[in-house]
Amino acid sequence: MTSKKTAKSHDSIYLLAKKAAEAALNKKASDIIILTLKDLTSVADYFVICTGDVDMHVKAIADEIKKELKHDIKPWHIEGYQHLRWVLIDFVDFVVHVFHKDTRDYYNIERLWADAPLEKLVAPAADTQDSPA
Repeated sequence: MTSKKTAKSHDSIYLLAKKAAEAALNKKASDIIILTLKDLTSVADYFVICTGDVDMHVKAIADEIKKELKHDIKPWHIEGYQHLRWVLIDFVDFVVHVFHKDTRDYYNIERLWADAPLEKLVAPAADTQDSPA
């Protein structure tokens, strides 16, 4: 049986998934996680999941991810761009899910993959040295 997986190593696939997550972080996405699925399914090695506040925020996040990865990898398929409630960007080895908050809460795909190792990305803490005590 042949797999749709490419000859890329898991490390290079992870780095691309991480780059997508960091692009989402650059656009102030919230609740950014990377699920490691490679030992659980052949669908994809990783899911990157994040949330935008409103439709235009979801669009800005999806656009930023495509822009940041365009020199590394091209999406195989993009879905949901018309309605901006759940934009799915399929890079074959990893899939990015950019959700509107209500839609993410409704589908709760993290629960479906609850046994997958999970990595959370958070914005670096603001520099507090200049803050008054």
